[in-house]
Amino acid sequence: MATNNKLRNAAVKIGSAVGRADGTAHKAVAKATKATQVARQELNELSKQVDALKKQLQKSTKRLQTALR
Repeated sequence: MATNNKLRNAAVKIGSAVGRADGTAHKAVAKATKATQVARQELNELSKQVDALKKQLQKSTKRLQTALR
């Protein structure tokens, strides 16, 4: 019976370690997912700002060209 208890204790320790590792991995994936969502939102905002600046540059270029004529 003593060997069964040792084996059972070893199995419990292994199962606990696997469970902790799985939980840690799950938390890491959740953090990474949140970070990618934030990065995607920031990228979208930056692309909108770039588009607005392009439009502004086109307008000012047109105005400058008509002023030089």
